[in-house]
Amino acid sequence: MDFSKIEFLLSVHSLKQLPPLELPEIAFAGRSNVGKSSLINTLTGRKKLVKVSARPGKTQGLNFFRVADYFFLVDLPGYGFAKVPKAMQDGWQSLISTYLEQRKTLRCVVVIMDIRHEPKSQDTQLIEWLKQNSIPCLPVYTKIDKVSGSIREKNARLLDAGHTLHAEERVLFSSKTGQGRDKLEAALTRFLLTP
Repeated sequence: MDFSKIEFLLSVHSLKQLPPLELPEIAFAGRSNVGKSSLINTLTGRKKLVKVSARPGKTQGLNFFRVADYFFLVDLPGYGFAKVPKAMQDGWQSLISTYLEQRKTLRCVVVIMDIRHEPKSQDTQLIEWLKQNSIPCLPVYTKIDKVSGSIREKNARLLDAGHTLHAEERVLFSSKTGQGRDKLEAALTRFLLTP
């Protein structure tokens, strides 16, 4: 599937703004600053499709990108240490959880984690919540170019254990080198082709 024929559609800040249920959707979630924007840019082969920010909390709505007439990529606001007012964070949480629970065209949630950090409770809670709600998820460990091979394997095993995952259930990814892009694209294509 060609992920490069992509264009920004709209930024959703309330449920009534959601586009019609016409195409399958893949959502991208992760703590602030785990490399979500860079991953989407690498996946689509577009360097500046999603703005990469050094300031956590830059994404403040559900950003919908249309990939040809095939599907939507949905960039969710980062969670964690975003320096935004608590009321705004609470609003995001309500919008995101309702979207994830009720969106009939949602095929998968890509949960992005930085391989350099130990398992975080928020990631664990999200993965468990998705499983409990029968929402398919694909964990992706990013920034693998920033650690050596032996450390990468050790950290990946720690994240697997911390989130109760098996190695075949996740993807190792580098936005800098493109490593893992083909595996990620193949995994997402399987989710998109599953009714």
